[in-house]
Amino acid sequence: MFRGASALSLDSKGRLSIPSRHRGLLLSESEGKMVCTVDLHQPCLLLYPLYEWEEVEMKLRQLSSMNPQERRVQRVLLGNAHEADMDKSGRILLPSTLRQHAGLEKSIMMVGQLNKFELWSESKWQEQLALDIETELAGDFELTDRLKDFSL
Repeated sequence: MFRGASALSLDSKGRLSIPSRHRGLLLSESEGKMVCTVDLHQPCLLLYPLYEWEEVEMKLRQLSSMNPQERRVQRVLLGNAHEADMDKSGRILLPSTLRQHAGLEKSIMMVGQLNKFELWSESKWQEQLALDIETELAGDFELTDRLKDFSL
């Protein structure tokens, strides 16, 4: 499971150095092979170890290409999916099209989300985090059934 947020820098070629605390698991479980795609709802990227991405692909395969909404999800996620192999220095290359989508420049945040990572520009991450906390404090939303039963 991936957790925590790491402030990282992209190099001039668009490479990201995976934090050492995650490298061992990524190397042992997926031989450093990862897949990066766009997030459908947020201005960030989703970075999956290959074994987790294969689970996503199995779910996408179950969607109908004849249903316009389901086909749109397939098109966006699969059409933007790029394989990324970790090099010997623990770096992966993020394609320029994906970097542009998420507004990634030099300073980025890599945020663990259990089975994947979110990649944010540092400024957008700070804005989103502040908005999420503000929304929670204001209580101006309706809890789902799952959140009603969730306790920390």
